[in-house]
Amino acid sequence: MLNKRKYVPHLPSILAVCEANYAKLMRLLPDVDTERLEYVFSAGEKLRFRIRILDSARFTSTLEMRQVQSNSPAFLQPAMEVRLYHDANVAEVLTSQRVGALDPSYEYPNRGMHQRNEKQMVNRFLAEWLTFCLSHRQASVSGA
Repeated sequence: MLNKRKYVPHLPSILAVCEANYAKLMRLLPDVDTERLEYVFSAGEKLRFRIRILDSARFTSTLEMRQVQSNSPAFLQPAMEVRLYHDANVAEVLTSQRVGALDPSYEYPNRGMHQRNEKQMVNRFLAEWLTFCLSHRQASVSGA
C-alpha cells in the first residue's frame, strides 16, 4: 500500500541548518560583501573546493560553491548556488547540481525523481561541505 500523506517539512530543523550554515560561511568568508572574490580550499593535491561570490547587496549575498577535481569530469563535481540573508542570518541553497529553484517538498514519485525532502537534504549537504572546509582552512583568495 502506498503512503499518500503529503510530506511537510519540519521548519525548525531546516532553519537550524540554514542558521548554522550562515555562521560557518561567515567564519570561512571574511569578505562576503566583496563581489567577484574567490576562495579555494584544498584537500590534498587533486581535490579543491571553490567558493565564489557572485553577487553582494545590502541584505543578501549569492555564492557559488563547487568541488573541483582535476581528474574527474565536470558532471561528477558537485556544485550549488547559495544565498545568504544577512538580516536573518541564514544561508539557503538555491540550486544544486544544476537543478534550480528547489521546492520545499516534492510529491514522490515525481518527474525529476527528487526526494520528498530534497531541499532539506541539499542544505544538510552544504553543512557537511562547510564543516570540511573549516577543517581544511588553509584557503587561497583571489579576485575572480
